[in-house]
Amino acid sequence: MRHPELARLGRRLRRRIDDTLDAEQAAAEAAARRRRSLRDVLLSAEDRADVLIVTSIDGVSRIGVVTAVGVDHLALHDDQGGTTVLAFDHIVAVTRP
Repeated sequence: MRHPELARLGRRLRRRIDDTLDAEQAAAEAAARRRRSLRDVLLSAEDRADVLIVTSIDGVSRIGVVTAVGVDHLALHDDQGGTTVLAFDHIVAVTRP
């Protein structure tokens, strides 16, 4: 089993398997991201106390920390002490600053 050709073949096969596993992992992560709902994203942001920019259908962007997530709405606390409640149906985009 110490033949140089077998060692080279083993290394090449190991690299191919590693590449395949990396590609499958990336595909699984992408699929999981696509299946996440808006509520899932907001719940994660609430857990991490992330600052988000939430844009609503009226074109207004609000910046703040998600302080509560309900079944169909969220509460966004801004840096001036105000809280805005938005229905999920009125949200068109959620981004990080």
